[in-house]
Amino acid sequence: MKKYTHLELNKDIKALAGYYAPQKEVRLKYHDREVLYVIGQVVIDSSCCGKANFQYALVPGYIVRWQTEINEEELPASEVEPIVDKATQDSVRKTIQETEHVSQVEFW
Repeated sequence: MKKYTHLELNKDIKALAGYYAPQKEVRLKYHDREVLYVIGQVVIDSSCCGKANFQYALVPGYIVRWQTEINEEELPASEVEPIVDKATQDSVRKTIQETEHVSQVEFW
């Protein structure tokens, strides 16, 4: 199990070559469980290799306990179980890509 800290939605987070912003969290029903995924936007605006702007999906995993604590920045945290099975990852990835129209889906 891992703790996933929910980030503030639609707030830019500075990164080395630009920034990213989580835009929405989704609780996807998958068989008899729920999968948490986050859709966000990445902007690369100060890279030596050019500029980019794209959407992503991050999959922390199966929800075990939803927002069970608040951290020192007053952000909620949930307990998740990472999805490690490759066949399950492929199935979840396909569902997210078809629903959200993103090309990049990363598993935690």
